Amino acid sequence: MPDTTLDPQAIAKAVAIEVADEDNQVGDFVEAIDLGDDVTDFRFETRVRGYEGWQWSVTLYHDVELDHWTVNESSLVPTDKALRPPAWIPWKDRLEPTDLAVTDSIGTEPDDPRLEEGFRATDAGEGAPAETPEMSETSETSKEDVEDAVEEFELSRRHVLTPLGRAQTAKRWYEGPRGPKSLSTKTADGNPCSTCGFFIPLKGELNLLFGVCANKWSPDDGRVVSVDHGCGEHSEIEPPEPSHLWVQSKPAFDDLHIDIIAQAPREERGSVELIEQLEGEEPNPNDEEEASEEDIEANTIDDNEASQEDVQEHAEPADSPEVETTLDLSEDEETEKSSDDEEPAETGEQPVKQEAGETGDSAGPEESPESTESEKPSETESAEPTEQ
Repeated sequence: MPDTTLDPQAIAKAVAIEVADEDNQVGDFVEAIDLGDDVTDFRFETRVRGYEGWQWSVTLYHDVELDHWTVNESSLVPTDKALRPPAWIPWKDRLEPTDLAVTDSIGTEPDDPRLEEGFRATDAGEGAPAETPEMSETSETSKEDVEDAVEEFELSRRHVLTPLGRAQTAKRWYEGPRGPKSLSTKTADGNPCSTCGFFIPLKGELNLLFGVCANKWSPDDGRVVSVDHGCGEHSEIEPPEPSHLWVQSKPAFDDLHIDIIAQAPREERGSVELIEQLEGEEPNPNDEEEASEEDIEANTIDDNEASQEDVQEHAEPADSPEVETTLDLSEDEETEKSSDDEEPAETGEQPVKQEAGETGDSAGPEESPESTESEKPSETESAEPTEQ
């Protein structure tokens, strides 16, 4: 887009207005940046909503011989004040251990800083300088120590952890949910894993801080725990005493009421009484007669013709007894107490009569029941005027 009549700033602004959706989205001129090779970047303020801190950038090329300006490109570019998303991070660096499932596998980089090559035995003459007798004795001792260390810590694998890998592992375990800052440690009442019988220490450098829990009743069973961790299932904790599921109250006895069970009267059944009479009599072989069909039909009742009274008559009695009435003994006790209180208030005639009766019984002959009954009305008649 060459043009010799307009200045480059006006050309750049016209291009920005043409690219924008609306004319008012292009603001004032900000600056012109020389990019070299006769290329200049013209910047204008942007008034697009949501792009605060951004600028319109229009790049022009200047042909010095022809004195022509040509548009290279135009776009929106952010400044230091622009609101921008975070820098892009590769997906492998964004992954967390909790993002992977059992079937997922991301592999290991060849240059992983957490790993290094394991111990590899070399030939006797490979890269070894000439040795003196003193050096040979020292080398034999050191060789035995190295072999023992390699065998004890299993360093003959292809790759082993580097010091950086061990440090990262120790930090991750110690700051994790099975370290000293977990909630279970605070509730363990000062019983750390280092004094537990189910604690299995690790080998090597990590032995100083970590071990494996072997208590099947612990939530950390089969997991690496720190020596100052606590789970609440320490081997030295005594089991709690079993408590009752409910409070058993004392049994209550009701001594003031008596239930009287209603006695069902015997039902009058002519057939049953007849059978009992026949069983009581001596059997006479001459009197035995076989029942005829007419007798069977006369004593048989059809189910459809049976009335409700017949059904109730032949029905079985209920198993549960029917309570006819309940006697309240507390009322009898109250009446006895009231009668005992009224006796001192009565006159002294009654005790005198009793004494007389007693003396009469001891002095005279025994009276017949008829004489005693005849004397009772006279005693009541004589006692009535005194009470009035």
